[in-house]
Amino acid sequence: MRETEARMKIRELFALRKLGVVATRGEEYPYTSLVGFVPTEDLGAIVFATLKNTRKYSNLMEDPRVTLLVNSASGSAGDFENAFSVTVLGEASVARKEQEAVLRELYLSKLPFLEEFINDPDCALVQIKPVKFIVVNGLRAVSAFDA
Repeated sequence: MRETEARMKIRELFALRKLGVVATRGEEYPYTSLVGFVPTEDLGAIVFATLKNTRKYSNLMEDPRVTLLVNSASGSAGDFENAFSVTVLGEASVARKEQEAVLRELYLSKLPFLEEFINDPDCALVQIKPVKFIVVNGLRAVSAFDA
């Protein structure tokens, strides 16, 4: 798949899906978490929210390298041939104070039902700065490109 086509399909998938799986580096093993996410329009950042007292947050503070997996699968047999998946490899950081208002608005534009959650004083908005996208279309078509 060509990079321009892949970027278009990534944007479409990210617009349709509200949840992704974030993997962080745990003390003994990788640690995965389901998160609500929203990308910036240029795919230059992907934002999710987490509480500061979680393993995910402490893992990010120790090692900011993360992956985010988002896919189109619905659980049907046809997914093996037709599902589209994106793995984002990137670096995570907690949003700075001056970024919070813009990122909060972006986040709530897609996930308005999480307003109470992100208003919790213990909640942090985290940005993933993509380094690489890995796209899998069906069972065999895999492509990767730098962000």
